[in-house]
Amino acid sequence: MLVLLPPSEGKAPSGSGAPLKLESLSLPGLGEARTAVLDELVELCAGDEDRARAVLGLSEGLRGEITKNAELRTAGARPAGEVYTGVLYDALDLASLDPAARQRAADRLLVFSGLWGAVRVTDEIPSYRCSMGVKLPGLGALAAHWRAPMAAVLPEAAGDGLVLDLRSSAYAAAWKPKGEVAGRTATVRVLHAPTRKVVSHFNKATKGRIVRSLLTSGAAPGSPAELVAALRDLGYEVEAQAPAKAGTPWSLDVLVTEVH
Repeated sequence: MLVLLPPSEGKAPSGSGAPLKLESLSLPGLGEARTAVLDELVELCAGDEDRARAVLGLSEGLRGEITKNAELRTAGARPAGEVYTGVLYDALDLASLDPAARQRAADRLLVFSGLWGAVRVTDEIPSYRCSMGVKLPGLGALAAHWRAPMAAVLPEAAGDGLVLDLRSSAYAAAWKPKGEVAGRTATVRVLHAPTRKVVSHFNKATKGRIVRSLLTSGAAPGSPAELVAALRDLGYEVEAQAPAKAGTPWSLDVLVTEVH
């Protein structure tokens, strides 16, 4: 099983250890595309701050993120699972997992990123600010920049098992499973049961709890249908929509009655 996660806007500070080693990151086939984004982002943020802030869509209060980006090559790195914070990652709470569940997280979780493309939670990266929606002056829109490298690398990373896609639409634009990979992919929405509306906060929190439940239980569904059964066994209310045609993902709605 491969679980595709969005990153978080908020991130923990960079570590105090060794700086980034691009060649040590998982999915080495993304290396050239990573270098291109990193080079332009560092150059942009080492120059005119106002221009960099406008390109990255940052408010005046986030001006410090520009300095952080300018120092990406020398800042201390730490595991991505520690860098990403926010609602989903608070609910997932990787640090509190037992050793077996932590190993499952290392093997199964893939976090998408405007800067790195995608990383495993054990990959060591510095803190940064660069969303997938950014359009860099040289490379252009990052989602488009990542499509070809992702298409070359991600099918192999997905293997022959289930792909659980929990990404937001901005990050899903960088890689859309196709063909037989799409047929064993499940996308998930979290709906407030009484209104059947998506509410951002508990959507993210519930997705974090779903991933945690799968990791701690040791469940290893091999298909979308098996995922539905596993989630129901774990106490979730799930409505499933099988694809109407081959080569498209399953759609799962997880219904939640309490907003928390």
